[in-house]
Amino acid sequence: MARLTPDNTTLAHEIIARYPKPKSALIPLLHLAQEQDGYVTDEAMRHIAELVGVTPAEVRGTGTFYEMFQFEPVGRYLINICGTMSCALMGADDLMHAAEETLGVHAGGTTDDGMFTLHRAECQAACTEAPCLQVNYRYRFRATPDDVRTLIDDLRAGRLDGEIPPHGTLARTRQHIPADRGVGAVDPDDVAGPPAWVTVDADTSQGAS
Repeated sequence: MARLTPDNTTLAHEIIARYPKPKSALIPLLHLAQEQDGYVTDEAMRHIAELVGVTPAEVRGTGTFYEMFQFEPVGRYLINICGTMSCALMGADDLMHAAEETLGVHAGGTTDDGMFTLHRAECQAACTEAPCLQVNYRYRFRATPDDVRTLIDDLRAGRLDGEIPPHGTLARTRQHIPADRGVGAVDPDDVAGPPAWVTVDADTSQGAS
């Protein structure tokens, strides 16, 4: 169980500084924790709570609302196979059976080598491309059982390392906003006038009818 590393703690402070209220940074900090360890650890949630001034329960409550956060260890690759109506009608069960047979685990399980976790997912918002699945939230559309078997073989062999990073990695390019390009994190309670980007023409703001 790990807190954020020193480097990630520095990054967390940078992220927090983008927001008018520290707790507004909860979701990106949860993603940071998941990228670090592959899932969100209890210690990381306690650390995030300290950083933004809330309780660990509030951090967990925020994270558990979202399906993308995992709170138990998962494999390097999390395979989510959609099982909702459109995908179910187009053969999602066949995809799941192929994945279970190839991996040797049932839905909800993780392979002994820790490489794969298999989940059944709710709608993945790609109903016209059914049946679909995701690997670490990267889509595969109109998949067939043979596609699933090939996908797993390619992942095992490392042939997709350039396309699909380990679980928890949202993007390989980290957003960085230079201090002189930020909009300014001003607490809403401290705002006395209109935003800086709003201009008021005194000649046209009076006497309009």
